[in-house]
Amino acid sequence: MINKHAAFSVVGVILCVPVLLGLGASESAPPELPAAKTVAQAAKLRVGVSIPAADHGWTAGVVWWANECAALHPEIEWTVATAETPEKQIADIEALLAKKVDALVILATESAPITPIAQEAHERGVLIVNVDRGFLKPVADIFIEGDNAAFGRKSAQFMVEKLGGKGKAKGDIIILEGIPCTVNTARVSAAAEVFAAEPGIKIVGQQAANWNRQKALEVTETLLAKSPKVTAIWASDDDMALGAEQALAEKGIEGVWILGGAGMKDIVKRVMDRDPIFPADITYPPSMIATGMELAATTLAGGKRAQKLQFLPQHLVIDVDLVTPENAKRYYFPKSVY
Repeated sequence: MINKHAAFSVVGVILCVPVLLGLGASESAPPELPAAKTVAQAAKLRVGVSIPAADHGWTAGVVWWANECAALHPEIEWTVATAETPEKQIADIEALLAKKVDALVILATESAPITPIAQEAHERGVLIVNVDRGFLKPVADIFIEGDNAAFGRKSAQFMVEKLGGKGKAKGDIIILEGIPCTVNTARVSAAAEVFAAEPGIKIVGQQAANWNRQKALEVTETLLAKSPKVTAIWASDDDMALGAEQALAEKGIEGVWILGGAGMKDIVKRVMDRDPIFPADITYPPSMIATGMELAATTLAGGKRAQKLQFLPQHLVIDVDLVTPENAKRYYFPKSVY
């Protein structure tokens, strides 16, 4: 080992080399070459976000929250793609795979047609975070959703109480279903189980209105033509609830109340104001897409995906709350897009 005195001597010799070589005062040593880069700049992570187009209030909220979350993470290369149909969403995901994304955050337009392309992406090694509408096979690394069974159960239980209470409830009900997917199945099945236990409640009409206001207007008009003496409408979504309300108004039917869901600010305000048409609502935050994006970002950060997935939950369920006039102020956000 060289001691410090020897080290200084070596430096002194090196510094004297130009003099020993006979360089004049006006001459100088060759310019020093720039140091080679020892650490390559890390490439940006690429994350694709595939979601339905903003064809109704809740999905408009999803698009808004997705863009808000992406803006918080400029260190990640985000691609947010919206689709009106399953066919468009499949094409979007194929395009994202061609860009060699590291992760996909997917809220399916419909569960069944999107499952195969999600499985293909998973088999390619892409991190898959599934939000809200589940796949039909367990191909997601992380699945985050609202508690749709609780959504159906809590809303149906409220209707039972308002119609007279357990064992005494009476009334004719119309059920409006959403898009065919795991979300709709869970909500409708849970609600149907509650209604089936009440012999005084009769389901006089049940049809899909695809969580769309115009479709709900048309479907409700058709169902009311067959069963005009309806007591209440279980709409399972606030956009459909507004469509059903319009159908009642156009037919001049009064006294019918509606229970939607998802926490649209306009409906929550009417619950807060004790509007008799909307006595309650159920929360279901569209911000869950941002939660899924944050999970993808966290899992990929630092290049330790496999280690992180060992302790991250594979299935996250967000609770839902019954909104009533007493607590509606807590759920009312007037500046929200939804």
